[in-house]
Amino acid sequence: MIKVKRIDHVAIAVADRDEAAGRLRGIFQLAESAREHVAGQQTDVAFLDCDVRGAGATAIELIAPAGNASLQRFVDKRGPALHHICFEVEDLDGALADLKAAGVPLIDDVARPGARGHRVAFLHPAATGGVLFELCAPPAAHADDTIKADAKAVLPS
Repeated sequence: MIKVKRIDHVAIAVADRDEAAGRLRGIFQLAESAREHVAGQQTDVAFLDCDVRGAGATAIELIAPAGNASLQRFVDKRGPALHHICFEVEDLDGALADLKAAGVPLIDDVARPGARGHRVAFLHPAATGGVLFELCAPPAAHADDTIKADAKAVLPS
């Protein structure tokens, strides 16, 4: 149905992003590749790369509530815990359309801005047996999609 390119990241919900990042960097000697506040999702995030070579690194994403009531309830109930798994996919918009057409329950019918300039969308956990999955397209991927779409628009049929 959809083409998964790789696991982009595994997200862990935490109460304190900075404390958790420091602890995991120390234990696993992971490099922090990004740290930001994602205003649209009211979260503070940090990404710790798991591939020291840096090429196509799978990351650990630490997500902390910064006004996100749902994430705050999650952390209050479970403490630090696995939150979601994110797949980088080819053609995020096409994947969402295919999933929707197949009746797969989605949290996001259309992609939205996420951390690191990625476009993201979440599948409803009911679709996957209770696990929250995110799909993403990195900035270069959706820039390439725009270029391809623009090229198709100017080519004669």
